[in-house]
Amino acid sequence: MGFAVWIDEPGGLAWAQGTHEYRPMGTAVIGFVGQFRHRDFNPARPRPKQLEDRFAGFFGSLEEVNATLRTSPAWNLRRTPSHLK
Repeated sequence: MGFAVWIDEPGGLAWAQGTHEYRPMGTAVIGFVGQFRHRDFNPARPRPKQLEDRFAGFFGSLEEVNATLRTSPAWNLRRTPSHLK
């Protein structure tokens, strides 16, 4: 599994795109105080284009993503890697 995460600080939202055994899971969105679950991912939901420069990084599990969100880090956001566009 793998998850790419984007942070929409003004909107208070976290977006994730996931893969499971190399198959796309789709995209999920939650508020900063929530946590991602597998059922949140929808293959038909697109990631908003305005998040292009809000990429937070790659994570190996939903537990890792949720734990990082709970710590409220100072995000080092960057441009989305080209292979995710």
